[in-house]
Amino acid sequence: MTDDTLFVFALLALTILLFASNRIRVDIVALLIITAFTLSDVLTLQEAVAGFGNSTVILIAVLFVIGDGLVRTGVAMSVGNWLMRVSGNSQTRLLILLMGSVAILGAFMSSTGVVAIFIPVILGICAKTANSPSKLMMPMAYAALVSGMLTLIATPPNLVVNDELRREGLETFAFFDFTPIGLVVLALTMGYILLAGRWLLPTDRDAGQPARKQLSIRELWGDYGLEGRGHRLMLPRGSPLAGLTVAEAQLRSRYGAAIIGIERRNHFGESLHPALADTELREGDAIYILVDKGAEEADRLVREQGLRVLSLSGKRVENVAQSFGLAELLLPPDSELIGVNLKKAAFRTRHGLNALAVKRKGEVLAEALVETRLAVGDILLVSGGWRQIRKLMSDPEDFVILTVPAEAKEAAPARDRAPFALLSLLGMILLMTLDLVPNLTAALLAALAMGLFGCVSAKSAYKSINWESLILIAGMLPFATALQKSGGIDLVVDGLMVLLGDAGPIGMMAGLFVLTAVLGLFVSNTATAVLMAPIAIATAHEMAVSPYPFALTVILAASAAFATPISSPVNTLVWGPGKYSFGDYVKLGVPLILLVMLISLFLVPVLFPLQPVG
Repeated sequence: MTDDTLFVFALLALTILLFASNRIRVDIVALLIITAFTLSDVLTLQEAVAGFGNSTVILIAVLFVIGDGLVRTGVAMSVGNWLMRVSGNSQTRLLILLMGSVAILGAFMSSTGVVAIFIPVILGICAKTANSPSKLMMPMAYAALVSGMLTLIATPPNLVVNDELRREGLETFAFFDFTPIGLVVLALTMGYILLAGRWLLPTDRDAGQPARKQLSIRELWGDYGLEGRGHRLMLPRGSPLAGLTVAEAQLRSRYGAAIIGIERRNHFGESLHPALADTELREGDAIYILVDKGAEEADRLVREQGLRVLSLSGKRVENVAQSFGLAELLLPPDSELIGVNLKKAAFRTRHGLNALAVKRKGEVLAEALVETRLAVGDILLVSGGWRQIRKLMSDPEDFVILTVPAEAKEAAPARDRAPFALLSLLGMILLMTLDLVPNLTAALLAALAMGLFGCVSAKSAYKSINWESLILIAGMLPFATALQKSGGIDLVVDGLMVLLGDAGPIGMMAGLFVLTAVLGLFVSNTATAVLMAPIAIATAHEMAVSPYPFALTVILAASAAFATPISSPVNTLVWGPGKYSFGDYVKLGVPLILLVMLISLFLVPVLFPLQPVG
């Protein structure tokens, strides 16, 4: 063993200790690794920082942006709302639908992002049913991990292993190459959770804990006595309102009716738009209105303007909440609105929001609102697009923001762009599946399309990227080069051959799976894949068999990070909301890892035969 080999292994051991202690951020550890390599003679400066220019790192960053597009357009949250409607009160059905939905979404976007989206969904479900969050959070995290076995782009370890195959001059995996195995593992995981989860998962650690602290839109609506005042009306052909702007229609002064939003059909279905003062009303539009005096004025509006009453079902209300929200605004003493009414203040024109009601000294003033002179301490309930509400929050001017409902976290600011987000995603999958262009090119085209169609903004795209994960990968990649140059990989392969060479390829695959899984207990699954991919491929070459079963074994083992809360970000995310202990992960995760290993050892050679190579 040379001095360089000793240095690399010592640095690797120190890295594992730092990761396991969790006292230093993983991205800082990665930067320390790069610094150590640049100060040594093991790697050149270019080799030490090469990870930042690696196509896999760039691809992962682009996939974060694509995932953000699915969130901002409401595609991901729509799945959560569907889950709540369909599951009902059956915990078995809820678990199956939850795990299936998370796995499918996680196959095409960041599994960490999927889990972050579904945590409030689960808390909302548990608040309305007898289900315990501790019975749902960990199964959801496990489904997110299994999603990494479904497609090539589902998780960074897949891309890391694929990149190592490319570096070795080998043909890389296709988009759906290991999907059949992933589906079997997903079904196995569901069955395991349904059978073993009832005994191994805790049930009472969330007792007495409120699911949500923020008021919901429904609660705010009720607090101002606005139930029954909302209506959905359609402008038929020949409607006198068609061709007028919202301001020109003067529904507020004529009928006491505020237009909150406009639903308009297009080539992709229905889209919802804020009702701004200069928004033109068209034939066929459905308008969402709030009437100050209730049903009588609504009936007069329908009769005199020849409108048609449409249903306002629960699903419609959910869709509206994705695009439009509420907020409570307090008027401070220095507000320019003091002493003037909303009509004179041109409130809708200036802010793009509707004032629905005023609360003064605890009393709600909803009638003749536009003529009411505002006073110090008045609280305005306003409605409008989430984009306008967020803009007001960032630059409050004449207001103090008192309340923004819980739905603000779930809102989709680009909901009407959802068809374009889906088309961009499907286009990327098609290009990758048919291998028409490199994977990075396909992802870049999809991300650019989402930006072009307004699914993401430049600001949201940069914020969506998990820079900590990217720096971790870029910092760990030089380890593979260092192990190769120093002879460390040959040393590990020789050790594996001594221990497991007589057990044949299947025995070696079992050893690689165990080594990857054990290493993943202390190091992130991405870092584990960086270290194990070159070892697996080199071991296959040493045994003169196909490298693909060995590489796929590392992929599957890296995603089977079930046994600790620190082995994957998705496990860490549910640790607190699920009220879990470290031991809960060990009890439920270790048997599942063993089951996944057995399934992998059986199915991988079937999908990728272990034929000898020349």
